[in-house]
This record gives sequence, C-alpha cells and structure tokens, in this order.
Amino acid sequence: MNRTAIFPVLLLLSACVAPASDYPSLLPRPIESGSFAEPVRATAVATPDAALDARVATLSDRVAQAARAFDAAVAQARPAVNAAARSAEGSDAWLGAQVRLAQLDVTRAEIDAPVADLEQLTIDRAAEGQPPYPALDAALDRAKTAAAAQRATITALSATLR
Repeated sequence: MNRTAIFPVLLLLSACVAPASDYPSLLPRPIESGSFAEPVRATAVATPDAALDARVATLSDRVAQAARAFDAAVAQARPAVNAAARSAEGSDAWLGAQVRLAQLDVTRAEIDAPVADLEQLTIDRAAEGQPPYPALDAALDRAKTAAAAQRATITALSATLR
C-alpha cells in the first residue's frame, strides 16, 4: 500500500518541476547598461566675417538714426500731450495731442525695418547651421530693447490722455 501512495505523490511533485531554459535571465541586458544622455558636443565658435560685420554696423546705424528721430518726435509730442492731459476729451488740445501721438507712432515704426533685417540675418545663419554670431546677437538685442522702450514711451504718453 505504501507503493501505491508514493506514485500520486511523485506525480504531483513532477508537476512543480519546470525546465530552466524557458525563462529569461534577470541579469541586466547590454542595452540597459548604456546611457541615453545627450552626447556632449563641442560648441562651435563663429569665425569673423567682415561682410556680416559691415551689414550689422549699417543696420545698427539705422537703429540709432531711428532712435534719434523718435527722441526728437517725443520732445515735440510730450508738451502737447501734457497740456492735453488737463483738457477735455475732444477739445482742440486733446485732438492735437492725438495727432502728435499718431505722428510719434509713425516715427516709431522706422525702427521696425532694421530690427526685422537683423532678425532675418540671425534666422539665415541658423538655417545654414552656422553658430551664433556675437556681434549680430548683441546688435539685435540692442535694437529690440530700443524698440520696446519706444513702445513703452508711446504707451505711457497715451495713458496720460485717458
């Protein structure tokens, strides 16, 4: 009777045994030991470009001329706007100040063309895969700062009329 009881036990134990080759190894795979970090690349340095320097200088001069013209227009518009601030809306002084502000906005638009040209030079260099050009970037930053200051001046003058 012992012999017949051992057979079912052996049969049950054989069901628990599985071949070792069906399961993958739990050791790290070669792909898991690699790095997915962006590789370090050397920063490209822009080489001097006389033609670009001349173009940047020309556009910077145009920005400076536009800034001077705007400053002169502000000097003319500010007294009219300040005088109209105390007058009624629709009065002659108020209408004159509105005209001065419109002229000031037209004068402010003169800086937009050289800023756009500087931006286009930057875009063209980037499209060609060239590194940033420090003189161009500095001129563009100065031009954008001047344009923003002009817009802020017009906004401040307009606010005095409201």
